[in-house]
Amino acid sequence: ARQEAEAMARRRRLTQIAVTVIVFVGGFLLIVWATSKKSTTAKPSTTTSSAASKGSSTTTGAGPKAATLTPPADGASITGDTPCPKADGSSKRTSKFAKAPPMCIDVKKTYTAAISTSKGDFAVTLDAVKAPKTTNNFVVLSRYHFYDGIPFHRIIADFMIQGGDPTATGSSGPGYAFADELPKQGDYQVGSIAMANSGKDTNGSQFFVVTGRNGVQLSPNYSLFGTVTSGMDVVAAIGKIPSVATGSNDGAPTEAVVVKSVAILES
Repeated sequence: ARQEAEAMARRRRLTQIAVTVIVFVGGFLLIVWATSKKSTTAKPSTTTSSAASKGSSTTTGAGPKAATLTPPADGASITGDTPCPKADGSSKRTSKFAKAPPMCIDVKKTYTAAISTSKGDFAVTLDAVKAPKTTNNFVVLSRYHFYDGIPFHRIIADFMIQGGDPTATGSSGPGYAFADELPKQGDYQVGSIAMANSGKDTNGSQFFVVTGRNGVQLSPNYSLFGTVTSGMDVVAAIGKIPSVATGSNDGAPTEAVVVKSVAILES
């Protein structure tokens, strides 16, 4: 009986050791999985490293070559208060502003941005009710032809396509910043258009369009101001362009896609 009791005690100890090992290994694997998943989600920042931001044609290791991104020629500059542009789109192209624009839109109206790119066209219905300042900013810049000729400088698969930087570097804007109009957690969807930023209340001209689950899962730190309502196949095609996705070149596209024009329709 004594030998049987000792054998049972040994079996219990072995079982406890096995359970402890399984729990430890399982916890370790869970941490590794969570860390790797987190690392795949980048932020739509307006500050990127120099290699990615300049669209360098150099390679990172054996990876793909980033396209050379050419910014458009400078437009006019407005040094004082920013006047509202002409609604018919006849204002001359302007790329530098000293101050954020006044409220130029009527929040009771519906605004749609028809965005023409070198890869095709898509349309975005802007949300002037939930994001009046952000919508106003996009409308004003578009009517000043600010976005004409600017490439998408950052493309990350299953995440987003980002553009709106007049220098094509990922670190510039119109010359001013304005306050956030943040959504709720869970509001981002595939096709959502939002502002990239470098922190609280640093919105300027850079925007991104969500193309996949990593964009949908973003924390609500980016002003959401519209949704793609037609041409999502074009957005998806742009989002599938390979990019340099390692180190300092993260997101630099291997093919240049340029915004040819943005026309604002109101009704």
